[in-house]
Amino acid sequence: MTGRVPPLVIAPSRPGGGERVPAGSLVASPSAKEVARAWEDFASGEDIETGVRPEILASWYRCRDQYEVDRTLDVAPGARGDDAQRVDNSVIFTGLGGLGALAGQEVAQDGAVVTVADGKGRVLGAWGDPSAQRRAELHNLAPWSSWSEACTGTNGMGTSLEVSGPVTVTGPEHWCQAFHQWACAGISIRDVVTGAPVASINISRWNASLPKLVPPWLTKAVSCVEQEIYRRAIYEADKVVAEFTRRSAQNGGALMAMDRGGNVIAATDAAVTMLGLAGETPIVAGATEPAERWSPDIPGLPDVVRWAKARAEGNTEWSGYARLPVCPGEEPVPLTMRSVVDANHVVGMLCSFGVQDGEAYEQEDEESVGPLPRCIIGMRDDRLVLLSPSEIRYAEADRNIVWLVTERGRIQAATRGLDNVERSLAPYGIRRVHRRYLVNLRRVAEVERGIKGELFLIMDSRNHELVPVSRRHAPDLRRMLGI
Repeated sequence: MTGRVPPLVIAPSRPGGGERVPAGSLVASPSAKEVARAWEDFASGEDIETGVRPEILASWYRCRDQYEVDRTLDVAPGARGDDAQRVDNSVIFTGLGGLGALAGQEVAQDGAVVTVADGKGRVLGAWGDPSAQRRAELHNLAPWSSWSEACTGTNGMGTSLEVSGPVTVTGPEHWCQAFHQWACAGISIRDVVTGAPVASINISRWNASLPKLVPPWLTKAVSCVEQEIYRRAIYEADKVVAEFTRRSAQNGGALMAMDRGGNVIAATDAAVTMLGLAGETPIVAGATEPAERWSPDIPGLPDVVRWAKARAEGNTEWSGYARLPVCPGEEPVPLTMRSVVDANHVVGMLCSFGVQDGEAYEQEDEESVGPLPRCIIGMRDDRLVLLSPSEIRYAEADRNIVWLVTERGRIQAATRGLDNVERSLAPYGIRRVHRRYLVNLRRVAEVERGIKGELFLIMDSRNHELVPVSRRHAPDLRRMLGI
């Protein structure tokens, strides 16, 4: 790995002259007392919007309403034994381990502990001040414990796995009351292909805050690890393109190559025509750069890719198929998925259109989906905004950030990724009409036809607020609106 890690010194936030840290210092300040009061109200079942930083309050909502974490928990549970880390991530964890050990040496005199966890929140290593480590072990902040939000509530490691960028959790911002004497800061390292967290590194300190220099240090420190992930994504794409080139030369037909996240790397002319994209959406043959890849607008395809990837692990000869609506307005056609494997791991998929071969895909029961959220959570400036679904006119994606357009203005969704927002809003009649837009069908004011027959939805007739409808989604939209 390359890149120079900057020095880490957190001693300035400790009392000087050998003075002992006063007991309860993390919960005694006016701001901490305000957060503690908000925590008590929220933990008792009230819905609140102010008094707590938006990212922390969004985490509390996940812990209370989605994960149902016991706020009286005082010891992190042990990690499941079958959550073994992927072998192809070993270089990343080796680099993070070296980074954690280096940082642990630098903060050993500052009462801090540095921990590294995998993408599911399982702690893999801990370094730092021996007395702080012993205190941390009382809460099982040690290797082979689970510190994901779903297991242990709001904390530096677990919350960093839920959001991008560095996260600080101080005192009563922790969901579990037993951890209110700790301050921590963490950052996740994410797969550039799938966007999923691969690992996190966290710095924790008992009964003393962390200085503002820690989050920038975390950002700089993990950049060398992110470079390795980027290099691996390019390497995997080269493997996928090579297999795509070989298969397309042998068989021809409509063939599409995708990375592990279901993004298109290459496609034959026949596949482009079948998708109805000729002259509309450019597909770059051999798009090894992750930013150049394209997400196909085929309803249900992301779920099929995830299913195929899971089924193909450990079986290089596996193939499976699903029937999906590839062409707008036409009946579903079979798509056969075959894995591209390197070092016994799936690095991509080849998708053959009109071919039915291998194991049949069975869609999961809708009943298996988790409980519906009590409200939709958005963020604006330094406030968390609680929205009822009826307030949302439409949602617009800007890369991985989703904007909710409401009577209260444009509000950023707390959940990242349009697919994730779509899953949470679909039960309320908010549906996909374009690869970048969701609309609340109950809020459509008018439907406008373009010169070439394309459709636009007018969501607010006062401002002539237009949302485009892609050709692929137009037939379903007409059926749902009865037009």
